[in-house]
Amino acid sequence: MPQFAQDRAAVDARWKELQREAHPDKFAAQGASAQRVALQWSVRINEAYQRLKDPLKRAAYLCELRGAPIQAENNTAMPAAFLMQQIEWREALDEASGAAEIDAILVQANEYMREALQKCEQLLDNEDQPKAAAQVVRSLMFVQRFTHEVRSRADLLET
Repeated sequence: MPQFAQDRAAVDARWKELQREAHPDKFAAQGASAQRVALQWSVRINEAYQRLKDPLKRAAYLCELRGAPIQAENNTAMPAAFLMQQIEWREALDEASGAAEIDAILVQANEYMREALQKCEQLLDNEDQPKAAAQVVRSLMFVQRFTHEVRSRADLLET
């Protein structure tokens, strides 16, 4: 069964190996049709690599593969504690007046993401609980968007 925990160097090496094997130039002597098929395989290999190298995308994929679709667009129910944390972070961001305050918020959000990804690994690899992992993935998607907002705010302060 596919696992959440991955060795990034091994994923990178396998991607490069597959890209070499499927590169359209290797099929030039076989004609345009063979090159098109190779290009299609190359695109699929890149898509898979993008999904595997990003822990959040990988977790979402594994949840869906195990029958627990994320459905983030129509399943936005979150635990009350998570919602309270979001409110606190947003209020802190609204009140932040300097880079140090924004950096502190970003540290907290990144720590949440690190812990939530560890929880995903536990739920997917050790406990076989894809529905619970899907809930964690949905929360991670919220936090990821929030961290983008925090970084944008930090960039505005720097200019």
